[in-house]
Amino acid sequence: MNLQQTLQQLENLGTEQNRKIYRRHGVGADLFGVSYANQNKLAKAIKRNHSLAQELWATGNHDARVLAALVADPAQADADLLDSWVKDLDSYVVTDAFSGFVGKTPLAYDKAGEWRGSPAEWPGRAGWHLVAHLALKNRDLPDDYFIAGLDTIEREIHAGKNRVRDAMNNALIAIGIRNDALEPLALAAAARIGKVAVDHGETGCKTPDAADYIRRTLARRRQKAQPKA
Repeated sequence: MNLQQTLQQLENLGTEQNRKIYRRHGVGADLFGVSYANQNKLAKAIKRNHSLAQELWATGNHDARVLAALVADPAQADADLLDSWVKDLDSYVVTDAFSGFVGKTPLAYDKAGEWRGSPAEWPGRAGWHLVAHLALKNRDLPDDYFIAGLDTIEREIHAGKNRVRDAMNNALIAIGIRNDALEPLALAAAARIGKVAVDHGETGCKTPDAADYIRRTLARRRQKAQPKA
């Protein structure tokens, strides 16, 4: 499937209702309005296609960039590509799709450290999403890495850009559910931080209470781990 065929498929899958929803979430005018369910189906049909992913990203179309993040090959991603793409981020929706891709690359750790301190909203959000990804997926990192992350979150979250605050809160949750040693440290940090204010715009989205989310997630996890009678 070439670029034009793929763009035609995306256009055919788009709906006005989805375009309205995405716009409420801050996505710009250049979009078809493709649901994530259909994006995933199309990505499954395409499979990994790194050259097509780069062509899709270059169009600047929102749906094309989301699909690019789904079909790009993490093994072929290099720092130049990721640094180029991160400069193009223009909404939290495409930022989250991009972060999901970067999390699968060998550069996830490096880019988490580089981007989470960015003064710009979207690279900063991507960086903290990568910290959350590392907390959930990378079992090799020492607890000290995440303890330092908790210190930064506690110190900077209230002064951060709007969507960076949201990502930092998510990272706090991910660190809290990583293991038993980090749980009380994350809960203590969450108590000191208090309510995290995030403007979600014209949507029904709400910022989760980190401490409550950590406790409920771990309670479910422990319940599932209990032997059945």
